[in-house]
Amino acid sequence: MNANRHDPSRVIKAPVGTERQCKSWLTEAALRMLMNNLHPDVAERPEDLVVYGGIGRAARDWECFDKIVEVLKRLEDDQTLLVQSGKPVGVFQTHADAPRVLIANSNLVPHWATWEHFNELDRKGLMMYGQMTAGSWIYIGSQG
Repeated sequence: MNANRHDPSRVIKAPVGTERQCKSWLTEAALRMLMNNLHPDVAERPEDLVVYGGIGRAARDWECFDKIVEVLKRLEDDQTLLVQSGKPVGVFQTHADAPRVLIANSNLVPHWATWEHFNELDRKGLMMYGQMTAGSWIYIGSQG
């Protein structure tokens, strides 16, 4: 396991109430969804950024998580954050009606889309498995 992914001292809880940490409610929503995914009552192994499914993470590692949070807090209403497999890779000037965050997880071209190759990239810290809702920050807990 990547040492940068395990930190038992980290306890993440989404803020509640009407005070924002971000510049807009649109961005605050993304921040709270990310943090809620890692709440101890929600996540499978929050200290490892694992939300559910054994390997479904909310961010690639703790450094990436911290950078995502930092960027979300200063993101303007006409900017969009791009996250690639749990790592923030850019902020683009867009417009007020554009998404605040675009996320692409676990994308490999077909020739390289094998578990063996994915796991190699994951071990190197170059990719993460986001499951369906962990990496997109919208997991709401077990259902059923």
